[in-house]
Amino acid sequence: MDGNGPGGSERRGEHAGLLTIGAFARASRLSPKALRLYDELGLLTPARVDPLTGYRHYAPAQLERARLVAWLRRLGMPLARIREVCERPPGPAAELVAAYWAQVEADTAARRDLAAFLVDQLSRKDTVMTEPHTPVTMRSAALTDRGLVRPANQDAAHAGPRLLAVADGYGEGGEQAAAAALQELRPLEGRDLTAVDLLTALEEAAHRAHRAAPSGDAEAGSTLTALLRSGSQLALLHIGDSRAYVLRDSGLVRLSHDHSLVQSLIDEGRLTPEEVPSHPQRALLLRSLHGGAEFAPDLELLDARPGERYLLCTDGLSAVVPAEEIRRTLSAAAGPEEAVRDLVALAHASGAPDNIGCVVADIVAVA
Repeated sequence: MDGNGPGGSERRGEHAGLLTIGAFARASRLSPKALRLYDELGLLTPARVDPLTGYRHYAPAQLERARLVAWLRRLGMPLARIREVCERPPGPAAELVAAYWAQVEADTAARRDLAAFLVDQLSRKDTVMTEPHTPVTMRSAALTDRGLVRPANQDAAHAGPRLLAVADGYGEGGEQAAAAALQELRPLEGRDLTAVDLLTALEEAAHRAHRAAPSGDAEAGSTLTALLRSGSQLALLHIGDSRAYVLRDSGLVRLSHDHSLVQSLIDEGRLTPEEVPSHPQRALLLRSLHGGAEFAPDLELLDARPGERYLLCTDGLSAVVPAEEIRRTLSAAAGPEEAVRDLVALAHASGAPDNIGCVVADIVAVA
């Protein structure tokens, strides 16, 4: 139990050179509830805990650390990161704070781009009945590469006038799983689908690929990220940790969300993006094309406009090349063929520890 207690108890604590939790809370501008939590987490341990009453007492010298904790919390820093900052000498601690804030600014920029993308998408839907769509087609290119470390290439990619897809196979038989996934989707190129049928047709084809994937105890399967076009409508299907991006006026916007353990930890605030490369389970997928798992893809319908450039890629690119470098490369490339070559070259320059698969497509107006 904590509290100010009888006046005599508080005075005795202060006479002994220690502050009660109430006095310390007022001085540090942290609530008693927060102080109890930080004690439980080992972040700010009291100098003394009364063995009879359980009252916490703090040394005045602890105020500096308490105020640092309060400031870092105001920055929104997760408690695990705060503990790491507090345990470092001032110089390295300052570097950690700077690195954290740089990541916050990068995340904010990404959210700003996503907000602009959503505003644009919703505005398009609002005008769809009053403004006719510009007829469009896709010019695309695909490229896969073994990388510099892996003994075989388990990535597969497809680029056509209607269908874009990447698949990242894993485990023994992963190459066959990725190839089989795209084999199930390729017949969609020849189907004259309406916008209403897009999502259903894409989901059914991916479901067939899922049923054909290895099952039982076989640790093999594949990711799948695909875009299927009908007129100016695009259906997006995504399962796993391959990615879909669009480059438009609002910047490079990520359209997919990784179905991985590390992404779930990031979403829960238990892991930071810069900690992902060193996480021992960074390759663990929560969803994929695997016969022994539930088929649960993300599905979305998008409006495409001339001038947009889409990228589908496996994590052999996105895990080693920063998003800003990907954006610059996509913006500078004259066409899809040059873009996929340059992106693979970027992955190689970063060590290419994994297979690389990417598809780039330009939305162009039909003359």
